[in-house]
Amino acid sequence: MNDLSTPTRIGLVAATAAGRRHAHTVATAWPHARLVEGESVADALRTAWTRCDAVVAFLATGAVVRILAPLLADKRTDPAVVVVDEAARHAVALLGGHAGGGNDLAERVGALLDARPVVTTATDAVGLPGLDTLGWPVQGAVAAVSRAILDGEPVRLIADADWPLPALPPNVCVTADDVADDGYRLLVTDRTVPLDGRTAVLRPPSLVAGVGASRGVPAAEVAELLRRVLAEAGLSPASLRCFASADVKADEAGILSTADALGVPLMTWPATNLAAVDVPHPSEVVRAAVGTPSVAEAAALLGPTGRAGDATLLVPKTASAMATVAVARHAPRGRLALVGLGPGAADLRTPRAVAELRRAAVVVGLDQYLDQVRDLLRPGTRVLSSGLGAEEARARTAVAEATAGRAVALIGSGDAGVYAMASPALEYADARIDVVGVPGVTAALAAGALLGAPLGHDHAYLSLSDLHTPWEVIERRVTAAAEGDFVAIFYNPRSRARDWQLGKALGILAAHRPPDTPVGVVRNASRPDERVHLATLSTLDPGVVDMYSVVVVGSSDTRLVAGRMVTPRGYRWRS
Repeated sequence: MNDLSTPTRIGLVAATAAGRRHAHTVATAWPHARLVEGESVADALRTAWTRCDAVVAFLATGAVVRILAPLLADKRTDPAVVVVDEAARHAVALLGGHAGGGNDLAERVGALLDARPVVTTATDAVGLPGLDTLGWPVQGAVAAVSRAILDGEPVRLIADADWPLPALPPNVCVTADDVADDGYRLLVTDRTVPLDGRTAVLRPPSLVAGVGASRGVPAAEVAELLRRVLAEAGLSPASLRCFASADVKADEAGILSTADALGVPLMTWPATNLAAVDVPHPSEVVRAAVGTPSVAEAAALLGPTGRAGDATLLVPKTASAMATVAVARHAPRGRLALVGLGPGAADLRTPRAVAELRRAAVVVGLDQYLDQVRDLLRPGTRVLSSGLGAEEARARTAVAEATAGRAVALIGSGDAGVYAMASPALEYADARIDVVGVPGVTAALAAGALLGAPLGHDHAYLSLSDLHTPWEVIERRVTAAAEGDFVAIFYNPRSRARDWQLGKALGILAAHRPPDTPVGVVRNASRPDERVHLATLSTLDPGVVDMYSVVVVGSSDTRLVAGRMVTPRGYRWRS
């Protein structure tokens, strides 16, 4: 229950009129939340517990504890519970913590009701990642190792490969050798290892089970063959990333139900893809049947990405009466998040951007943008900053760090894909890393909101910087926007070294639209020294514009309405 944007079932329980009002506020905002009632409040709370994925109780904490205590079973399966007081001043994460979504639910309920979220989970309270929140299975002495990390005691991190872990504090030291001692250990491995009271094991998604089968194979046979193969190879089923097979097996019930039972997807590939994979044990009998000399081995090597070169076959095909299984280990893939921070104000920074910053072990960016987010980074995050003009170097650095297997966030203002860092980074990134794009509020959107609704109809974004684009090309694009009667948004409009381009661009537009066409200039949108200036094509003084400004020139239909720029969409013209 970690993402309330999905239709999770949230039960709301209230005892008083005030509590029901607060519950109504939540239910109105979240269609997947509903008020649960019963013969008594205790009955309603117990019903919500059994029928919902999460519970928000507008009751006293003590009463909720007494009612739910007999129902507690396992923190991994119990619903998250948040308790809100009568005045909606506090939203207390009572059950569920970080792994079960209770802390996240408390934050969101607090934001909705203007209540203060109360989170007592130790790792969340001090900004450290919980070992059970990384999205991977974790086994062993999780509580003991987590406490050691919190207390600053030495913890050895021993990983089979460089996986993209979030930042860990300095007392967690990466070591290559697993020397036996009495200290705390955090292992990152797909191997079965003996557990003790000072060892926690993170299970990375490194293994792919390639499966072939005769039609109608029983699920029990597939499951038993896989269990035996993994056990004999000393591999943990918790590290299974997916099942893989041929397209003709996409509907094989025995394979599908086994994958479902293990909580992993089934990926299938066309026979032509499988046939192109070099395998140690090809079979002409299999080729005659399905069009490829290998299903299990080839599918295991292709895995979810289709890149056999990234995998090593650990277990060759092993057969039972009706099934065949092979297991491959896939190399870790680094993670590159391209994060747009928005125009500057913290409340215009998206929650997803914040989550990616806290997910990263390495953050790369312009020094002034990094200064905006240092307070969001986890202890131990490595920060790589550089100054203006080093965009290409930043992009190369971020890609190199991700290629080395690290979790990286490359930040920029606005949206990462609009005149920002996504484009140069993706020019260098290859298929060996996972790329995550995080949308941000662009300067144009922030400026448009301040000016009114100038972007209400078709518009064009144009950069007037000729550092990377010849002026002849820019001029041609401005002319096209003018002839097409687009609203024009100018980025990089003017600097001390480039003081004539804006005047030239305005002149091009003036040749195609009236002199009283509204023009808006917004400087430092959403920042403390924000400034909004309205003029027209004939009256705008380019001297009020600098590199911190966005210039919005209306189309021939744009008008000023009560002091605001509006580009109509033509609703009044409809019959």
